[in-house]
Amino acid sequence: MIWKLYLFKRLLNRWRTSQKAVAFCAMSKAPIRIGIIGCGQIAQHHMSTYAKIPEAQMVGFADISEEAARKSAEEYGVDYYTTNFRELLAREDIDAIDVCLHNNFHMPATVAALQAGKHVYCEKPMAGSYVDAKTMLDTAASVGKHLHIQLSTLYSNSTRAAKELIEAGKLGDVYHARSTGFRRRGRPYVDGYGTPSFVQKRNSAGGALYDMGVYHISQMLYLLGNPDVERITGKTYQKVGMDAKRQEISGYDVEELGMGFVRFTGETTLDIIEAWAINLDSFEGPYLVGSKGGVRLEPFGFFQSEGDIDLNATSNLGSARARWDSVQGDGGFYGDSQRHWVAALQGEIPLLPTKDIALNTMLISEGIYLSQKLHREVSAEEVVEASVSTAAKM
Repeated sequence: MIWKLYLFKRLLNRWRTSQKAVAFCAMSKAPIRIGIIGCGQIAQHHMSTYAKIPEAQMVGFADISEEAARKSAEEYGVDYYTTNFRELLAREDIDAIDVCLHNNFHMPATVAALQAGKHVYCEKPMAGSYVDAKTMLDTAASVGKHLHIQLSTLYSNSTRAAKELIEAGKLGDVYHARSTGFRRRGRPYVDGYGTPSFVQKRNSAGGALYDMGVYHISQMLYLLGNPDVERITGKTYQKVGMDAKRQEISGYDVEELGMGFVRFTGETTLDIIEAWAINLDSFEGPYLVGSKGGVRLEPFGFFQSEGDIDLNATSNLGSARARWDSVQGDGGFYGDSQRHWVAALQGEIPLLPTKDIALNTMLISEGIYLSQKLHREVSAEEVVEASVSTAAKM
């Protein structure tokens, strides 16, 4: 009995020593110092998340509205704010920049930050056009800095569960996926929230596909392994009535409904429907189907057939998340986009290839717009050749 107690004490001391070492290593790593460009609606969400991440430190804010920049600085106890984002980029005590601007401002702000020697976290969509997004990706590669795009759906419980099932071969040969996003009446500004900038091509370049569709398309691309696009066909609509005064004030000129069909290399396909406004009660949730099984993401379900028996499985993803956190130990790194970003910059984990997935998402979205314009199916090469910059001057 005495030797068992002695052994237990030795093991306990070893555990305590290891925990102290882990804590010391965590403490010894300097926090990632972050500057934020744009202090509007979406930036407030970014700020509140960073405030909960001990490894992140906000050190400066930039916005064309001095009041917005000042309020953000005051709220988070930061001394520095400016109306000139280039002054923020000139600071040597900043490791990374978070770009929280409208779509057509993503490329110029991101490129300037990368060239200033900063890593960049950028809001979705990657840019206002494919060619601008490609410029961002190429710049990051040329200067050797990380570029990460905010694609929150990649970190959901359902995405991780589906990824594990696919990688375990439970779906077999995955050959088709569906990307859906539904709002009954959810157009920015004209339906009661947000600013007119969200529905103006000169600021946002697109509507439902760029606002919501990017989340769902990128989620499917991630689960499919981000395959190469071959051909795209699509159609967009703006048909549902809206308040006439708000329509006039906003200059609403983007789509409220976007639909598409994508052929990838091989035999894999993807169909898309994304609505800001539509006269329906709901859409069927996104899914992927394979030769051995299928998975629906919302609500989550796994489907297989064994002989003559069709099996429909539900799951407790809350319990799965708890085990990813406590048993696997990496749940915190893959459960939130900003936490993932900060952990990757500290060398804890490899960075997910969001820039590549986001670029492919831009290709598909712009392909739908080009197909609408030409009234026919288009190739990936045609989309690349036709893409023109929508970048705003800064």
